[in-house]
Amino acid sequence: MKILIVEDQADLRKLMQMTLGLDDHELHEAPDAQAGWDAALVHQPDLVLLDIMMPGTMDGLDLCRRLKADPRTARAKVVLVSARGHRNDMQIGMDAGADDYLLKPYSPMRLLDVVSAMAAIAQSKQG
Repeated sequence: MKILIVEDQADLRKLMQMTLGLDDHELHEAPDAQAGWDAALVHQPDLVLLDIMMPGTMDGLDLCRRLKADPRTARAKVVLVSARGHRNDMQIGMDAGADDYLLKPYSPMRLLDVVSAMAAIAQSKQG
């Protein structure tokens, strides 16, 4: 599975890479939403793990909407990753087109579970 990690905190990107690197995934990363958009166009990921709060003119919600609206990237599953755990925050994320919402802090096992669930959904839609 091709996974794009869009996270502005380098240590969290590295932790995600280390966790997901244990499985057979093709991993790509981006430090902000604009770089994430550029990487999504180049790598055509199956899954985007997307932080919501990032610096720059585009945040994670903006990128999620853009990914889902563009036919080149619309098939990618998007999991928003955020420390904002209020039900309203989660609903805003889902309304933006996210397929799931991962609350920080999370365990490596929880990250793997979410990725496995998204992979299963993507595979069932292909087959």
